[in-house]
Amino acid sequence: MVSRHVAAVQRRSPNELALMARAGEIAAAALARALEAIEPGVSTSAIDRAAEETIREAGAVPSFLGFNGYPASTCISINDVVVHGIPSEHVRIEEGDIVGVDVGAIYKRYHGDNAATKAVGEAPAEALRLLQVTSECLALAIEQAQAGNQLRDISSAVQEHAEGAGYSVVRQLLGHGIGRQMHEPPQVPNYYSPGEFAEYELTLRPGMVLAIEPMINVGGPAVKVDVDGWTTRTADGSLSAHFEHTVAVTKNGPRVLTPRS
Repeated sequence: MVSRHVAAVQRRSPNELALMARAGEIAAAALARALEAIEPGVSTSAIDRAAEETIREAGAVPSFLGFNGYPASTCISINDVVVHGIPSEHVRIEEGDIVGVDVGAIYKRYHGDNAATKAVGEAPAEALRLLQVTSECLALAIEQAQAGNQLRDISSAVQEHAEGAGYSVVRQLLGHGIGRQMHEPPQVPNYYSPGEFAEYELTLRPGMVLAIEPMINVGGPAVKVDVDGWTTRTADGSLSAHFEHTVAVTKNGPRVLTPRS
């Protein structure tokens, strides 16, 4: 059982939101470039370099590089890797893989964070369905990021759609608030378990900014971490998908700060 107290949640001013929007645009451009670079035979390090170049060319710096000792600018997660896959020259993309890319950028001290998972070539139908459902989970969660709603509305939207499709929701990894730090209060679970998180009862207010990131598995929800201390896989070896946007709560509804086509 966690504490019943929710740490103070920052509400960003219009000027701060403008800076976060720019950080988000840069992070989204880096993600788009990384996804374009994903092809059979390409190393995950090459994909990482493409994303980092995009960030630095825009006058920003990578959020992930050096964060708690993380050694790269992106996380690149293949098939059963849920998140935090470390790019390597020795890991190459193969036909039929699903590849998740998570990337963040810091612009004038503010962070943008986003992720998406891509199928490579002729991926299995089950993999394509997983990507579709996980993307839908994110869209449904964003719809609930309305001023006056409670944070549990976001959590429930993800869980209900994923489990309704026969998938499971990762419970050991959560979304988060974001701003001058990459991870800020509140925690944003992708499932609703009454009493487990005080954040469930948080009322969303204009100016709050959340990184909403469903992580959905074909098999069970449990995960395990490799000996590198980062790479997080499904415990049962099943496929996993991850999608994320940075989203501001406004009086006019949710505003995605990491827009992409």
